[in-house]
Amino acid sequence: MRGFFSALRFLTILPGPARGEWRPRSALLWFPLVGLLLGALAAGPVFLLVRSGNSGLAALAGVVSLLVLSGGLHLDGLADCADGFFSHRSRDRTLLIMKDSRIGAMGVIALVVVILAKVRGIEAAAGMEWRAVLLMPVAGRAMILLMMAALPYARPEGGIGAMFYGLSIWPRAIFALAFLYLVAWFAAGYAGLAAAGAAVAVTLLFSLYSWLVIGGATGDTLGAVSELAEVAVSLAIPLFIL
Repeated sequence: MRGFFSALRFLTILPGPARGEWRPRSALLWFPLVGLLLGALAAGPVFLLVRSGNSGLAALAGVVSLLVLSGGLHLDGLADCADGFFSHRSRDRTLLIMKDSRIGAMGVIALVVVILAKVRGIEAAAGMEWRAVLLMPVAGRAMILLMMAALPYARPEGGIGAMFYGLSIWPRAIFALAFLYLVAWFAAGYAGLAAAGAAVAVTLLFSLYSWLVIGGATGDTLGAVSELAEVAVSLAIPLFIL
């Protein structure tokens, strides 16, 4: 269970054992399960608010809950990627911009668009709001592994994301995909499967773009792909409700 608690400490603000060896690579296998835990915690308030007739407030509560529980970890990566990728500079300059702790205009725009898209997507999933919230963080954490499997690490000097890279990413990525589709089916049926497929498609497209711009992945792109996958799920479920 050390891998699980390592993943829990890294991905969330939830309390875990204060002691224990930090095992980043073994933590990877537990990323989707931690996502499911986050989704379950956030889905509760959404379910209650929807039952009381406040679907708009429920959608906002779901997005805010996921943001608070994750400590905004992946939104930071999204903002850094937006600032770097849309600067249209050289690869080295783009990586330098992404490393800057300050946020620029494109980063702010990306944050606003993503948060609004999630809220509107969840609200539009009439009758399935809590199911969308349950599935979103599972997809987000699973897609981190898929991007890691698809791309090499882009920073030669290393970084936060580098500590998760190893020789056995693909088996973990395949497990994460299987786990995602299993949760998607039980949570939302065919709409869930379609949403999981949308998350995979967005991840592959973003991975291609990241490879073209910076030649691989970084901790920021891994955070960004988690956010983009959540957006894909929130927007896809309303489209495929039967």
